[in-house]
Amino acid sequence: MKKRALLSVSDKSGIVEFAKRLEQNGYEIISTGGTFKMIKEAGVNAIEIDEVTKFPECFEGRVKTLNPYIHGGILHRRDKQSHLDQAKELGVEAIDLVCVNLYPFKATIEKTDDFEEIIENIDIGGPAMVRSAAKNFDSVIIVTDVADYDAVLDAIENGNNTLEFRRDLMIKAYEHTAAYDSMIANYMNSRFNGGFGAKQFIVGEKVFDTRYGENPHQKGALYEFENHYSKNFKTLKGEASFNNLTDISGAVKIAAAFGDENAVCIVKHGNPCGFAIRENLVDAYTEALKCDPVSAFGGVVAVNGVVDKALAEKMNEIFLEVVIAGRITPEAQEVFGTKKRIKLFEYGSDKITLADDEKDFKHIDGGFVYQDADKVEEDEVKNAKLVSKKAASEQELKDLEIAYKVASLTKSNCVVYVKNSAMVAVGMGMTSRVDAAQCALKKAKEMGLDVSGAALASEAFFPFRDSIDAAASAGVSAVIEPGGSIRDEEVIEAANEHGMSLYFSGKRHFLH
Repeated sequence: MKKRALLSVSDKSGIVEFAKRLEQNGYEIISTGGTFKMIKEAGVNAIEIDEVTKFPECFEGRVKTLNPYIHGGILHRRDKQSHLDQAKELGVEAIDLVCVNLYPFKATIEKTDDFEEIIENIDIGGPAMVRSAAKNFDSVIIVTDVADYDAVLDAIENGNNTLEFRRDLMIKAYEHTAAYDSMIANYMNSRFNGGFGAKQFIVGEKVFDTRYGENPHQKGALYEFENHYSKNFKTLKGEASFNNLTDISGAVKIAAAFGDENAVCIVKHGNPCGFAIRENLVDAYTEALKCDPVSAFGGVVAVNGVVDKALAEKMNEIFLEVVIAGRITPEAQEVFGTKKRIKLFEYGSDKITLADDEKDFKHIDGGFVYQDADKVEEDEVKNAKLVSKKAASEQELKDLEIAYKVASLTKSNCVVYVKNSAMVAVGMGMTSRVDAAQCALKKAKEMGLDVSGAALASEAFFPFRDSIDAAASAGVSAVIEPGGSIRDEEVIEAANEHGMSLYFSGKRHFLH
């Protein structure tokens, strides 16, 4: 009995060769529109869809495959005699393979705001055929990905067209249509409901399984948006764990928060324990390490630049679990090769490549909370209001910017002390801002670091003057915080009493 394949694709790469091979394997080819024209011109003996539907394509192409001869051909069960009898009675011939990829909705919304054009690029017949073929995977091969053409041909030609093979394609097909409809729903909610509609769909593409989740008894995997990791994230040595990935995310966001500057951030358990900006990366790493070399042991280091041999030799002096950078040179990789447990990753460019996601979400018991992503604006510190009598110097302003940006990416409650473009103390994740400040100063003292002349940032307002008094006693010269406390005047008064510079940004940056 002859086999029939229906080909109707938006992405036409590889379709001619696929059609020719199917024809060589005894398939009669049914096709539509541009796909039909392309494969026909290439010499494939294809049949146009309206010869099967016995009904012309109509309404400017809105209706062409929504037809019982098509869906009956796909959906009728080959294992039920009543279905076979009815198909014969109605003149419905079986369709055994469906190859469909959908109208380019994503490409359309990226290139235009014209709503009429956007609406016309919502595929109706395509998803219907995909879902029909997937439902009847017992008998029908459903192909939705150009990358699967070779595997499908191999299955047909080498006797591997098993139920399990078709089942895997079925799962992929429903993932495909679910992601497509999710994208449309999210777009419509973004356009008409400010991005917060009655339903929110979060769709990620699996990159790889992690060995386990946060702990060995948990399963884990990395999923990506917009191919961010597939395009940018390269594994040079080792295997990224679940915890590595969350630490890397925190580290690179801090390291890359200062444009192209030579910044190095060291993270341990999701929080920064070292940060510095210098003229060269060796000095930046050396200064970053001074903040807390104890915590840095076994930590994650993000380098906003290229790790060369000299930097690798410096980093190799202690045990680091992960190094992530714009690039890591082959010579540097050789240096790290002496350490078995170190893991190396790069972005394949001179600087770190951030995704800059517009939205952020977090799992809570029974659901998730969803929000606009937080980010310190370029001019946020520059436009902060001077509320004290004394203004900060140029270096103090730079230190305030660094402290403020690092604080915005550090677990609340937190305070960050920066001196000469290097973090010298940090307190984070405390239930009290005073505790955070005291913890930071205690650690700095233990490390033998002098915080006098440092700039201090808090991601939320100081509710009392006690934090300013404590900062002054430690020698802090400049402070930046959002302001907004009912006791702001007391805080300002304290800063003036101690001869400190105090700036209010007007914006809070909690990170819980």
